[in-house]
Amino acid sequence: RIGTAALAVQVVGSNWPKPHYTLLVTGLCRFQILQLLKEKPYPVAEVEQLDRLEQFTNGHKTEEELGELSEQFYKYAVQLVEMLDMSVPAVAKLRRLLDNLPREALPDILTSIIRTTNQEKLQILDAVRLEERFKMTIPLLVRQIEGLKLLQKTRKSKQDDDKRVVAIRPNRRISHGSITEDEEEEEDHDDVVMLEKKIRTSSMSEQALKVCLKEIKRLKKMPQSMPEYALTRNYLELMVELPWNKSTKDRLEIRAARIVLDNDHYAMEKLKKRVLEYLAVRQLKNNLKGPILCFVGPPGVGKTSVGRSIAKTLGREFHRIALGGVCDQSDIRGHRRTYVGSMPGRIINGLKTVGVNNPVFLLDEVDKLAKSLQGDPAAALLEVLDPEQNHSFTDHYLNVAFDLSQVLFIATANTTATIPPALLDRMEVIQVPGYTQEEKIEIAHRHLIPKQLELHGLTPQQIQIPQVTTLGIITRYTREAGVRALDRKLGAICRAVAVKVAEGQHKEAKPDRAEVGEGEDCKEHVTEDAKPESISDTADLALPPEMPILIDFHALKDILGPPMYDMEVSERLNQPGVAIGLAWTPLGGEIMFVEASRMDGEGQLTLTGQLGDVMKESAHLAISWLRSNAKRYQLTNASGSFDLLDNTDIHLHFPAGAVTKDGPSAGVTIVTCLASLFSGRLVCSDVAMTGEITLRGLVLPVGGIKDKVLAAHRAGLKRIIIPQRNEKDLEEIAAHVRQDLTFVLAGCLDEVLNAAFDGGFAVKARLGHLNSKL
Repeated sequence: RIGTAALAVQVVGSNWPKPHYTLLVTGLCRFQILQLLKEKPYPVAEVEQLDRLEQFTNGHKTEEELGELSEQFYKYAVQLVEMLDMSVPAVAKLRRLLDNLPREALPDILTSIIRTTNQEKLQILDAVRLEERFKMTIPLLVRQIEGLKLLQKTRKSKQDDDKRVVAIRPNRRISHGSITEDEEEEEDHDDVVMLEKKIRTSSMSEQALKVCLKEIKRLKKMPQSMPEYALTRNYLELMVELPWNKSTKDRLEIRAARIVLDNDHYAMEKLKKRVLEYLAVRQLKNNLKGPILCFVGPPGVGKTSVGRSIAKTLGREFHRIALGGVCDQSDIRGHRRTYVGSMPGRIINGLKTVGVNNPVFLLDEVDKLAKSLQGDPAAALLEVLDPEQNHSFTDHYLNVAFDLSQVLFIATANTTATIPPALLDRMEVIQVPGYTQEEKIEIAHRHLIPKQLELHGLTPQQIQIPQVTTLGIITRYTREAGVRALDRKLGAICRAVAVKVAEGQHKEAKPDRAEVGEGEDCKEHVTEDAKPESISDTADLALPPEMPILIDFHALKDILGPPMYDMEVSERLNQPGVAIGLAWTPLGGEIMFVEASRMDGEGQLTLTGQLGDVMKESAHLAISWLRSNAKRYQLTNASGSFDLLDNTDIHLHFPAGAVTKDGPSAGVTIVTCLASLFSGRLVCSDVAMTGEITLRGLVLPVGGIKDKVLAAHRAGLKRIIIPQRNEKDLEEIAAHVRQDLTFVLAGCLDEVLNAAFDGGFAVKARLGHLNSKL
């Protein structure tokens, strides 16, 4: 209950980044608490002064009473000060204080200067009697003197520096919890020293080392209360953690890499070939720059997962950066350190996370970048994805160059239409088409079904899904280029089977029902396994399911419901004016119906189905070509006139009106549809077509042939009409798909019409012109 009265002289500090205050006070006297009056909002007490400063003036009497004790203390104090460097102003001032101040004040002053613990300081403050205070302070002085002697003995080569290193605080600064703050300052000082050591021993570039050493000098002179202290320290710690020269060693065994890729992914021959080529070149040249690949294909075909497999094949670290919806260039290049809350970009953060400078970076959904007021992130990627520039990539936060040339960048996209041309030019585009039905069956039985069985706690001894059933799921319950919907359907089947297996185990656990059902067949019907509501209550309680549960088409209908997609091609082509086209979408290829009808009117052409401008122009081209060749093909309107729009309105409709459609590849389909309408003949139900037309009747090449062909193959079509100049694209299609289809290569619309109708679409001989020549 003894305290010290003092006057507050100065308060310095701030609340950011953490509360830190320094209080400068002047001590007056000791006091003792007699009675505590109140505690809130701050303590107030009645006190009694224990030592009076006026007594210090009567120094002779006190000195005589203390005698030898005071002289001994003064001797040790002078010895301690003389061991220090007298050229330091603070030490010289302390020497003058020893001669000028009364001896009674010296214990308090020296105790606050020499290195002591918090507990020892409190003991000196609690000592009210001068004799007791002298006796307690002398051992502290002796200890300090012995420490100085030992220090001078062990470090003779740096004697001048040692005299300055002594823990003497010339300014008497007292604050709440002062010893704890001193310890924190010492720890921070040690951390800064360690940080400087890490910077000097790191393998960063010369430019980065120069910047870091400059920043560490600023950090040493900077008080912790400054907001910039934490920012500078975070910056230096990031610079130390970055992998400037740390890398992993590539596994270059091509045969082992081929095995890993084949085990992880079925098909995808182009991707595997490109990775093996990279490995082969790396064997011949060690400092090969990392390629910048762009996998373009519909969702669900494994673009992201194959990037992870490439990293595993090479033995490199893998990091995925999702770019979908990113609209700020600072996400790529980082923020400048002048801003509050600044941080490096995703590229530098990813390198810090993986800890090596040659990882595999997957830039996911690069086609879904957006622009905003904060800049264009696609433009910021130009430097990252340029092999000629990324060896000196400069992040705004680092403000020094970092080498990205050893990073293997893999970008994924659903379409190249939304990627800026400058960015697309820097990447090596590899098309990843959708899977065929045969490939989906293999993927399901190699990867998807084992994965779903493991997720649902089932074993192959409990459930069997034949390939015929898998084909039924693919054709009747999914319509996609990838396998995500197929994976979900297989998961639904496994959940239904898990219910039956759990119920069966529960029934077998009952002893009174253990022998029920011995006379039944050895295999239970699939419908009984998969459809609990189709089984009577008595049978359901009595008979556990026989293992394994076989899934057939009846079970599919019970579990997944009625088929979502039907083979509707044949029934849709039962009247003139309908043709089947092929369209490309980011989700893969699709078949597209074109319907036409005519009625009396004023010669107008109506187009519906949410069409784009290019497709509308294709429709006008088609009607113009047919009108100019109507006599040649003997095409007439309802009144028998060769002018097809004479008193006749034509309506063209493209079903699925909620889906936006555009592009020139529907030109041949529109011509065929209108030719069927005006001739009254049916288009073959197993024929699909694609191609751009001109006013002269030529058929020009189009893109997406492989996806379109796969869509026709999934729909069960047998003949496909494509432009003659697209013949080279057929080499990308699997051999078994080409065997199932018949391709008609058309160079003009005459060949298209001849292939689209049974018996051809022959040109009628115009006898009137022949007779006139005779």
